[in-house]
Amino acid sequence: MKTLTKLFVFIVIFSLLLSCGGKEAVKKEEFDPVVYLKKADELISKKEYEEARKLLLEIKNRESAKEYAPLAQLKIADSYLKEDEPELAITEYRRFLELYPESTYAPYAQYSIGMAYFRQIEGPEKGAGTAQKALNEFLKLEKMYPRHPYGEILPLRIQKCRNIIAEGELLIGKFYYKKGSYKAAIGRFEGILKNYPDFKNLDETLYLLADSYKNLNMIDLAKQYVQLLKEKFPDSHFAKKAEGLKIQ
Repeated sequence: MKTLTKLFVFIVIFSLLLSCGGKEAVKKEEFDPVVYLKKADELISKKEYEEARKLLLEIKNRESAKEYAPLAQLKIADSYLKEDEPELAITEYRRFLELYPESTYAPYAQYSIGMAYFRQIEGPEKGAGTAQKALNEFLKLEKMYPRHPYGEILPLRIQKCRNIIAEGELLIGKFYYKKGSYKAAIGRFEGILKNYPDFKNLDETLYLLADSYKNLNMIDLAKQYVQLLKEKFPDSHFAKKAEGLKIQ
């Protein structure tokens, strides 16, 4: 009988302990998006990007007021950029713009897309396509958010993209020129004049156009481009070189 009593008491005490332990186990930390954002920033600074994104996603999913959700989405995109994953970053910036097109952070997201491409530009030999993508995104920023805060730096970014694209076209044109495929070369050179009139190597482009037309025995057009070269770039090395073409 005593044994049964002891067993009964043990079972009751054990059950109470389990009950108390269970209540403690299901107790959850209070959700505070500000605290979560701070923790995510700390993790990103330690390059623990995946763990940071888990917290940021939780903010997006749990924050009912949606006050901090846009910032969490933006930080997700930023984390991919810091992790050197530009394509994933671009995807997340685009997602931000789809979800929050009127946000005060929208110009930043659009600028960041352009910069993600811009940082991948290698040079005119391989980078013209990437420069075109960056240029398109920068121009989109100007169109969609004309009051953006990048008024000083954006024109420089745009000009560099345009120069890289034009340099790529010039390289292709010179390839045809050296082969003696003057019509193909002229197509590239004239495209530069039309689309990139502020190109830094426009003097060289004009010289090559003049010489290409001379080689096709199209003297009037050759003279026209020599004249334009001398007018626009009188002190250029190519203006002096054009005198040696001896176009009559």
